[in-house]
Amino acid sequence: MSGAAGLLACGVGSRACAQDSGVEVIPLWENGPPDGGGPQGPLNVSHYGAISNIAVPVLQVFRPSRPGGTAVLVAGGGGYRRIGMRRESVPAAMWLNRIGITAFVLTYRLPCEGWTDGREVPFQDAQRAVRIIRGRASSFGIRSDRIGALGFSAGGHLMGMRSVRPDWNSYRPVDKLDSVSDDFNFSMLLYPVITLEPPYQNTLTRRCLVGNMPSAEESRAWSVQSWVRRDAPPFFLAQAADDPIVNAENTEIFEKACRNAGVPVVRHLFARGGHGFGMGLPGGETVSWPGMAEAWMRERQLIA
Repeated sequence: MSGAAGLLACGVGSRACAQDSGVEVIPLWENGPPDGGGPQGPLNVSHYGAISNIAVPVLQVFRPSRPGGTAVLVAGGGGYRRIGMRRESVPAAMWLNRIGITAFVLTYRLPCEGWTDGREVPFQDAQRAVRIIRGRASSFGIRSDRIGALGFSAGGHLMGMRSVRPDWNSYRPVDKLDSVSDDFNFSMLLYPVITLEPPYQNTLTRRCLVGNMPSAEESRAWSVQSWVRRDAPPFFLAQAADDPIVNAENTEIFEKACRNAGVPVVRHLFARGGHGFGMGLPGGETVSWPGMAEAWMRERQLIA
């Protein structure tokens, strides 16, 4: 059993699955997530490979045959109601492996699934994940100064927020790993939700995080562009102009915020591709984004 089908058939986070697929699975919290709560029962896997009812957040480690020292934390999208594993996270990990990058697929908790810490839980998991990756860098065969992010849709919001807010301690320290830096060295966001402010408020991401009637301050505080500072990492952005779910102005807003702050950023806007194109739609222009991202990483000497 291997690949996305094998992982999802066993249930993401299953140790038996890890043995069968050759993918290592690391629980983020040895004694359970902070403050408790959360769903009961087994993981739910949809017919198209998206997961929900996530009680145990984990990292899945995909190792390349010839590692080059660079690592990427991958977060699929799904509006914070589910995570697109089969269409986004796992194919992205396999692509990263092909170009010599060690991939860490994040199964993060969802804020609408009864956790005590509510909207903060995916950000706690992402912060903890980066600390595990950097704190154990030598055991993974990676460099601590070459740790990047790759996020799709709501996963792009998650990776974007963690990229621009490394000083946000979203949970109480639990062990020595929580003294490790959670900075990203680079970040790639695919059709990301960036802003929760009007007139771009009609997304599932916004409803899950701040509800239907948030204050202007809440909407601003949970918008990625609000936190861009000069010391943010370089960004690679890609989106389709005809995206019906996340208005393409999201990446435009973020590009402007980065340029205003002096943060290196490139934005690729495809004429067609819609939302959720993952690694690219066959026969369409979106299939070119992985090659563009690879070239961008090579220019930054992140790939040998």
